[in-house]
Amino acid sequence: MIRYTCVMRLFGIGLMALVAVGSARAQWTLQNSNTTAGLRGIHAVGNGVAWASGTEGTVLRTLDNGATWEKCTVPKGAEKLDFRAVQGFSAHTALVMSSGTGTDSRLYKTNDGCKTWTLVFVNPDGDGFWDALRMGPDQGSGKETTEGLLMGDPVKGHFPVWEVNLDETNFPVSTVQPRPDAKRQEAAFAASNSSIFIEWTFGTFWIGTGGKDGARVIRRVVKTSGPFTRYGYPAVKVPMAHGSDSAGIFGLVFRPEEKVPGKSLRFLKGVAVGGDYQQPNEATGTAAYTTDGGKTWKAAAVPPNGYRSAVAYDAALRAWITVGPNGTDISTTDGNAWRPVKSVDGSDKDWNAISLPFVVGPKGRIGKLDAQALK
Repeated sequence: MIRYTCVMRLFGIGLMALVAVGSARAQWTLQNSNTTAGLRGIHAVGNGVAWASGTEGTVLRTLDNGATWEKCTVPKGAEKLDFRAVQGFSAHTALVMSSGTGTDSRLYKTNDGCKTWTLVFVNPDGDGFWDALRMGPDQGSGKETTEGLLMGDPVKGHFPVWEVNLDETNFPVSTVQPRPDAKRQEAAFAASNSSIFIEWTFGTFWIGTGGKDGARVIRRVVKTSGPFTRYGYPAVKVPMAHGSDSAGIFGLVFRPEEKVPGKSLRFLKGVAVGGDYQQPNEATGTAAYTTDGGKTWKAAAVPPNGYRSAVAYDAALRAWITVGPNGTDISTTDGNAWRPVKSVDGSDKDWNAISLPFVVGPKGRIGKLDAQALK
């Protein structure tokens, strides 16, 4: 069970130019977080609102687009918990998920701007360990809804997945059945709250795995025939680092295709990032990409410059951005080739998770994207 604590790469002059490293102004403007907690949860709601979370029951909130971050009240009994995921819905409402063995994996909710918290769900699996809490985009806009999924490491050979619905008054959490099968030495990572991606239009989701039997993407397929609905979980090996408990896929994201009037959004192009967190400077096997909805994957021709824990797509830049302990990389080729971007102040390094325009890392580290610096 994985519990994340704590060769030729150039083909001609064209690609050499692509991966040339430039030292420029900081692409991440460092923020004052008012904490030294290790941060792994980050969610930008929009309109200047964002939430962050981390060790020692830490939850942070900004209402002014990062100019100031306030430290929220610690949920009762959560002083020693590690909040790996936070999901904001407004300036007042948010969910926060802790990762830990058994009952140390918990879900809390606030409706009053994090003045008070309610414990709404505790891990029922004594040997379980939660990895991710993600909400899915709706059919029309692609924006996140109040429905999502909670996922953990395998229990008795299956990945436990629960449906979460914020709108219901009694906050139901229902088990997804059947559960996806897991290999004997396969699990997921809780490094950045991005080992699962959801697309609610067709009830589809993807899980990125790691471990000795990992580096796979498990895809949920929903087939409807009359009144009957069937679910399948085809899985495919992804050409990324694997073979050890510290290697595999850490971040998995798809971007919606251009909206066609009268048709549902489609998620065909996706990127997986990762590597081996115990070898952060090793660039081999750190990224792969798909153009067919995750049915097949190809290794990046020019991978990120080391282990990467999270990735995001910036629609305005039409680019993917990935972060990790030793740097930041950008791809304008939908994940096939990556270019490291460095800053003279070192703000490109020491990052765990991303929700644009924000990124978080160890010791209370928070940065905000300067898109002009990336351009």
